[in-house]
Amino acid sequence: MKRFRPGIAPTLVVLLLLPVLIYLGFWQLGRGEEKRIMLATYAERRAAPPMSAELLPATADPAYRRVQLRGSFDAEHSLLLDNSTRDGKAGVELIQPFHDQLSGVWLMVNRGWLPWPDRRTPPVFETPTQALNLDAWVYVSPGATFQLHPDAQSGSWPKLVTAIDPAKVWPELNREGFAHELRLEAGPAAYRADWPVVAMGPEKHLGYAVQWFAMATALVGLYLYLGFNTTRTARRTDKHNKKKEKPHGNSDESSQHV
Repeated sequence: MKRFRPGIAPTLVVLLLLPVLIYLGFWQLGRGEEKRIMLATYAERRAAPPMSAELLPATADPAYRRVQLRGSFDAEHSLLLDNSTRDGKAGVELIQPFHDQLSGVWLMVNRGWLPWPDRRTPPVFETPTQALNLDAWVYVSPGATFQLHPDAQSGSWPKLVTAIDPAKVWPELNREGFAHELRLEAGPAAYRADWPVVAMGPEKHLGYAVQWFAMATALVGLYLYLGFNTTRTARRTDKHNKKKEKPHGNSDESSQHV
């Protein structure tokens, strides 16, 4: 019966790496399930009739709900969300405060993406001055936005930012407003509004999970192979050494007998 002797170093490597690989696999499965639920919720609420803006502050789960707006934009306090691309081209997303006349609620409305090919000149955009009827939907970020460093504090407008949190912008404007971003649907005042719901679909997470589990399986297989192969190699070495010692011992005996 073959003996299993993997050695201390391979055992330590497996004990360290195997839990990590398994954890990453299940983490990807969990993320994929979250994205699946997110997309199902989005599809369901997109099919529902739009709600009034006055109901938003009291809505427990406003994510992806459609909203009808009637009011005007605040052109003096525009935010330009940087690091946004479409079709491989650099640009920004234009976000402006919007005052809904029927409810009196202030909302932060994302009007869409516009190109910014030359960073030496500011992006060019226009803001309607008249009252508008708009359709939008609520975007709730699934997690904290990653930033290498906080945005620089500036008193000038428009402001170039790398992340947007309406709840933190309203105090700066001395206003009370809705805590989440609204994304404009295609129509009046909208720029390019082809919004991706998730950056990575559930199938991608499933594929990554399969890769992590495959790596874990390969690690265990290699560990078992080395464990049994090391034992076999050690036995061959022992037999080889014994064969070398045997003729050496006979030579001594013959010499002593003579």
